Parts: sequence; C-alpha cells; structure tokens
Amino acid sequence: MSDYVEVTRRGLGSRGKDSLGGALFGVLLVIVGTILLFWNEGRAVKRYKDLKEGAGAVVSIPSDKVDPEMEGKLVHLTGETKTGAPLQDATFGITVPAVRLIREAEMFQWVEVVRTETKNKVGGGTEEIKTYSYEKEWRDSPVDSTRFKVAGDHRNPTEMKYRDETVTAQEVTFGAFTLPSFLVSKIGGARPLAVDTLENAAEEVRATAKLDNGGVYFGNDPKSPAIGDLRVRFLSVPTGPASVVAQQSGNTFVSYRTKTGGSVDLPEPGHVNAADMFQMAQDRNKMLTWAIRVGGFFLLGMAFSMILRPIAVLASILPFLGRLVGTGTTIVAFLLAGIVWGLTVSFAWIFYRPVLGIIILVVTVFLLVLVVKRVRRAAPSAPPLPASPPPLA
Repeated sequence: MSDYVEVTRRGLGSRGKDSLGGALFGVLLVIVGTILLFWNEGRAVKRYKDLKEGAGAVVSIPSDKVDPEMEGKLVHLTGETKTGAPLQDATFGITVPAVRLIREAEMFQWVEVVRTETKNKVGGGTEEIKTYSYEKEWRDSPVDSTRFKVAGDHRNPTEMKYRDETVTAQEVTFGAFTLPSFLVSKIGGARPLAVDTLENAAEEVRATAKLDNGGVYFGNDPKSPAIGDLRVRFLSVPTGPASVVAQQSGNTFVSYRTKTGGSVDLPEPGHVNAADMFQMAQDRNKMLTWAIRVGGFFLLGMAFSMILRPIAVLASILPFLGRLVGTGTTIVAFLLAGIVWGLTVSFAWIFYRPVLGIIILVVTVFLLVLVVKRVRRAAPSAPPLPASPPPLA
C-alpha cells in the first residue's frame, strides 16, 4: 500500500540540460571503466603467475617439528590449530575453543522503498511519479528514518544496543609452529554456533533476552517481531584441522614474495594437499576476474547510455519517437560497450600476454567489421534514376 506519491513535471529544456551534464559524466565513466578493465587484466595475470610460481616452488613438510633447512622456503603443512585459551563473548556468556568467534546482530526496522514511473509528454516534457512505500526488514545497521519522505509514522531507533563483533585468537599454535595473525584472520570455515543458555551472560542480557532457535532475541515475540527488536546469532571458526602454504620464518610464517613482487599465503580449513590449495586459489582468481569484467562491461554500457541520452531527450518531443530512439540508443550503447570492452581487454592482454591478446584483438576487430557490414547491408540504397524517354518521332 502506497504511503506517499510525489509527482514532478519537467520541461524539455530542463531535461536537456541534465542530459548534457549526464553525458559529460558518462565520458568520465568510460575512462574509469576502461582503466578498471585494463588494471583487472594485469592483476589477473600477475596473480596467475604468482600462484604458478608458488605451485612450482612449494615443499610439503610435517607440522610437528621445525626444520631449519626449510627456512625462507615456501612450505605446505597440514595440522591442528590450537589456542592457549578459549574465546569469549562476555556480554552473552559465550565461551568456545575457536580461532575466531563472530557475533552477528540485526534490528527489525522500517525501510523506505521508492518506485519511479516516468511518462513522456508531447513537447518533450516528462511527468515523474515517485511512490514511497515502507516495509519492515531485518538490517545489520541502523536505518536513518529521519530521511524518509514520510518520517512521522515510520520511526526507527537511532542506535543498536548490540552490534556485529569478531574476536580473534591472539596465539594460535599449529603443531610446532605459531600462526601469525594475518593467516589466522584468513582461515575460513565458519560454522553456526548455537546458544543454549544465558546463565553466564551479562545481567542486562539475562533480564531482557530470550533464546530463539539457537540465537538470542530481544523483544516480545520472535514470531511477530516489532520495530526495534534485535536478534543475535553466533558463528565460530573452530580449532582443528587446517592447511597452510606460506614462507617459513623460524617457528612461524610470512608471506612468500614472488619474482613479480606479488605474495603467496594460503590458509584453508581441513587437511588439503598443496595442489588443491593452489587450484582453489586459481579458481578464486578467475571468479574475481570475471566479476570485474562483467561489472566493467555494464559500467561501460551505462556510461555510453548517458552519453547518448541527449539524443533520446531531443526525440521525446513526440513520446513514441522518444521511446523508439531511447531503445535504439540503449542497444547502440551496449554495442559500443562491448567493442570498448573487447579492445581494452585485448590491448591489456597484448601488454601482459601478447599471443592471447593478439588473438582476442583479431576476433574483436572481426566482429566490428561484421557489424559495420551488416549495418551497411541493412541501409536502404538510393532508388535508380528513371530511364530517359525515347525521342519523339
């Protein structure tokens, strides 16, 4: 149900001025997107080489003793993580033998949802209809309700009594070794930790909280939450089996420095062999690379759409023509984005890996030529001139 509707009417001149400003910003986004894509390809290749070098240099050793001959070398170990004392969250009375103890807190709040509908008018003007509605959601940080369009009936608490918090073990042993904090913070495998009692919690928690499905709830009824109710869940990275790839330094570890100036340090939960650890790292590198590639493509698409928008605004003098031109400029924008994306990635690979880069460039140029030929073929040709009439007898 709508809480508030706002209608804004704008003329062609105002829209045209804004679209020109947006076009300039679009040019800036094209530059940013191109730089981002070029940097990403270099980062991906460098990380690939770092991991490949590491995979060729790593030596698997036992974790139950420190071998001085391995000093300064990239080593792989499997073993058991242990801590000198269990981790605690004193507020909630949680004590657990773990590498990390994670508290996640959420508050039930009002959230403003804005839906916008734009109608083109004859003459190039628009009528923008914004509908403000309000929904209740769990959020991990306070939502500022004073900024709502309709703030009076939708007020959120300004603070959360309990917030997210992570406790990390200060001293973690790994067989005969001690894990440095930078490796401890990277160990994954967090598991839900059920809270079954509040006997050791702070008095304020005991007086106001209740247990709910393995977590802690602040409010009257977990099945019917009210604005301001809090729920807290816990996760832990338990002590136990783990695997590490890093450079041995005495009885601890440091990041291994590669020939390209990169670094290799890979912690994993469980007993994992060296080959699998490097393959998992390569897979993560590929996922990140493609995530940035896809994001860069859509960034370029948005940028070119902004650059071409003044054309659609000018055509919107007639609403149906504006819609038609707007669709066309969007298609052209993403075609241009694809071309710039392909050229940027190609030149980046030529810079970092010449053979593959040239192949990608050739394919991109081929596609560009194909598009140009198709456009020319689809363009209507001029009608032939009529033949001269026969001379009169």
